[in-house]
Amino acid sequence: MRRAGRRGRQAREERPMENGVGQEPGVPEPPPAEGTSAPRPPRARPRLVFRTQLAHGSPTGRIEGFTNVKELYGKIAEVFGISPTEILFCTLNTHKVDMQKLLGGQIGLEDFIFAHVRGETKEVEVTKTEDALGLTITDNGAGYAFIKRIKEGSIINRIQAVCVGDSIEAINDHTIVGCRHYEVARMLRELPRAQPFTLRLVQPKKAFDMIGQRTRSSSKCPPEGRVSSGKETLRLRAQGPATLQEGPSAVEEEAARRVDDLLESYMGIRDCELAATMVEMAKCSPSAAALACAVDSVLGEFAFPQEFVAEVWAAVCSPRGGQE
Repeated sequence: MRRAGRRGRQAREERPMENGVGQEPGVPEPPPAEGTSAPRPPRARPRLVFRTQLAHGSPTGRIEGFTNVKELYGKIAEVFGISPTEILFCTLNTHKVDMQKLLGGQIGLEDFIFAHVRGETKEVEVTKTEDALGLTITDNGAGYAFIKRIKEGSIINRIQAVCVGDSIEAINDHTIVGCRHYEVARMLRELPRAQPFTLRLVQPKKAFDMIGQRTRSSSKCPPEGRVSSGKETLRLRAQGPATLQEGPSAVEEEAARRVDDLLESYMGIRDCELAATMVEMAKCSPSAAALACAVDSVLGEFAFPQEFVAEVWAAVCSPRGGQE
């Protein structure tokens, strides 16, 4: 009898909750004992289901139950019967290779996710005639670094085969799959001048209306605001569960944009999630020295220069200091 009772309890626990609580429909709550207040019903965790498509064209799928980017890619791959390693990056609410709509660490609850998968592989030879190639690198959080910006008038700008959205798979036949964006940017910076090198690139698979498209980015780019500013979002984390939170305020967005600009200036990368993390760390640091200690303990692998950390603290905290 005890075993049957356990099964009965389990069945009730697994039954979908209605009206936000775990009570079975049609069964009234027992009245509270005299002299006691009614227990507060438990708050149901919302079931978050997102719509998704392959950017080059596919039926619409639905995904749920992910907490980070790698799990997100796994869910998308499962829906469409592909390998997660086929996914280069995702954009929100557009199938185009639009770096302003790149999926970062937050997804609005109304956002539509488009997955850009591997297309053709190509190799280009580049001669480094000046220190800066004109590339800004980011990564997808799952092992692929790709081109986020190409500066007008730069070395790379003159090579028509290289496009924004191309994943960098190898430098001089040395694979960089699995490397973070800052590592790839450092490798490119350290290449000697006047010596040709080869880039192996993988472009996203394109729909017919995207063939021939080549996105450029000048030094004056519009701010990269989040898609669902002011709305509730799902915050993805590298460690720990995803959390629901309000979208960033205008002040927080501006601070993150400034930090992202500093990342591009100092490191040759853009990473909105890293920028948002550094904004949170700076807000909790009473001084630039305290921020430097926090950054070294949490983000030491980036080897940020001291002047960069000082500028981050000033970018985030100077407006606050000016108001005091």
